[in-house]
Amino acid sequence: MWLLCFSRLRWQIRLLAVAIVLLCVFLSTSLFQFKGFSGDLTPIFEWRWQEKPTTFRQDSGSTSNTEMSAMDYPQYLGQHRNGVVSGLKLNLDWDTHPPKLVWRQPVGAGWSGFAVVGNSAITQEQEADWEKVVCYELHTGGIKWSHQDRARYNAPPAGLGPRATPTISENRVYTVGSTGILNCLDFETGEQLWTTNIFEENQANPPPWGVSISPLVFDELVIVSAGGAVAHHKETGETVWTGYRTQTGYSSPFVTRLLDTEQIVLFNQGLITAHEPFTGKLLWKQPWVETYAECVAQPVPISDDTLLASTGYGAGAKLYQLSRNPTGEFDVSIIWETINLKAKFTNIIYYDGYLYGLDDGIFACINPTDGTRQWKRGRYGHGQTLLISDVLLVTTESGDVVLIEPTPERHIEHARFAALTGKTWNTPALAGRYLLVRNDREAACYELAVINTQ
Repeated sequence: MWLLCFSRLRWQIRLLAVAIVLLCVFLSTSLFQFKGFSGDLTPIFEWRWQEKPTTFRQDSGSTSNTEMSAMDYPQYLGQHRNGVVSGLKLNLDWDTHPPKLVWRQPVGAGWSGFAVVGNSAITQEQEADWEKVVCYELHTGGIKWSHQDRARYNAPPAGLGPRATPTISENRVYTVGSTGILNCLDFETGEQLWTTNIFEENQANPPPWGVSISPLVFDELVIVSAGGAVAHHKETGETVWTGYRTQTGYSSPFVTRLLDTEQIVLFNQGLITAHEPFTGKLLWKQPWVETYAECVAQPVPISDDTLLASTGYGAGAKLYQLSRNPTGEFDVSIIWETINLKAKFTNIIYYDGYLYGLDDGIFACINPTDGTRQWKRGRYGHGQTLLISDVLLVTTESGDVVLIEPTPERHIEHARFAALTGKTWNTPALAGRYLLVRNDREAACYELAVINTQ
């Protein structure tokens, strides 16, 4: 406007300049479309004519639901909710033995991962105003069943759809939607057995970017977070106990043993709490940081008496020491704190005496003795990390899958391939040799080459 009305340039030049600006705006809006924000809050634009996800399926006659029961991936971050898959050795030579695409297909929006038992792979998606729990056939990608609830949560820049990963236990599936709907579904049919909204029931406020708590099944309990830890009976949905009340974060509860005491640990918003599993009694609590820092990553037990916690947003990581005072109660102190490890959306892996993970999108190795950095290299964005026996598998924010050597000496990338297109925040799942990856637009299953160690 200033150029057109008040500039001293000749009017022909002014009109030409304005025309060029308008043409650039027209071309930009015609050629590109806005697709949200990256984990660093950078706007993402894509070509308008970019190919949409398509369906691909290999021929498969397998329909067995128990064929792969020994290599199940039944919940968020695997069997033990720590991102570690054991009993499988990957062939690292992807030039000679590349990952084989088994199937690929469009899916609804959401940041949920897959839970896999037998030949059933279950995730959550958004379709219009419905949140859906969808069970796919592992080897074909065919839909076995789906369940839907009327719910829709869209919080820019976090995006649309359910965030939490289902949990499979025995013949039941437990899910938490982005608005707090806790479902118990039949594993074989998807029939709803019971349901409740955990935030309405507990008169608590859901976190502003959507509920991402993946339910934990422990003994006869289903444990979630709604203004603090809450346990429901897994058969009936009845509330068994409620724990220390605080603001819900984005991390999921997990069970661990510290100082020879089994406990449920939960990274709430700004507060770590530990609870006696059967009663919810508060065993100990420890404040996080006073500044803004969304608590997403799972705390990592390092030893019987130490626990690591980390967040992004400039907060970093702390290693806590647990001890018992003369009365037998837990005391918690800080061994060290550092800004060298900032786990924003991802989780940290502890392997062979060192910590590995994405430090604000760049892969890093940290010495847990003092928090010093061994190395930092590899710009993978805000992706996810698993440990497959003795190799790290990283899904990058752009959709690649990368294999990294877990060594404190230096960054060694063994192999990579483009698995998905577009922003990928979802956690991967590895069920035997089958790698399941997805984002908010497509899902794919790849068969990875493994080494027979027998």
